[in-house]
Amino acid sequence: MRGQQQVYDYLEQQGIGFDYYEHPEAPTIEIASQFYRGEGTVLCKNLFFRNHKGNKHYLVIMDARHNMDIHEIEHQLHQGKLSFASPERMMRYLGVKPGSVSLFTLVNDVNHEVILFVDRKLLDAPKVSFHPNDNTASLVISNSDMLKFIESIGNRYEFMDLY
Repeated sequence: MRGQQQVYDYLEQQGIGFDYYEHPEAPTIEIASQFYRGEGTVLCKNLFFRNHKGNKHYLVIMDARHNMDIHEIEHQLHQGKLSFASPERMMRYLGVKPGSVSLFTLVNDVNHEVILFVDRKLLDAPKVSFHPNDNTASLVISNSDMLKFIESIGNRYEFMDLY
């Protein structure tokens, strides 16, 4: 697993500030929501998929308060049938174990193989929260810094209406 320090270093290099919150291990949204902090902050759900051939990988981020409908996501993304990527694929492409995937894990995708899909409604959130390569902490960043991160990281991305 590639650790938190890589995320902190990258954010510092990009001039992206964050609020840090340490908490017990939170591998699911249900658990993470117990430790949720930050007025006006949207806790984000982060889903890592692969296509049916296994040759393309997708990170989908959305507001955690909304249910995920894989068939709707397949329809919106126009990528064919999707399934959740295995823990081995997660480690290979994002460098983390299940329960730690987030926008920030893209710092580990040095070959920019993962395509990012961001729910457009996150653009209305003043702040967003993600794990920093480890599910024992959460970082809160401003919406503008989320956009700065997405632009700087180098992965292909699209904003979608996911729900």
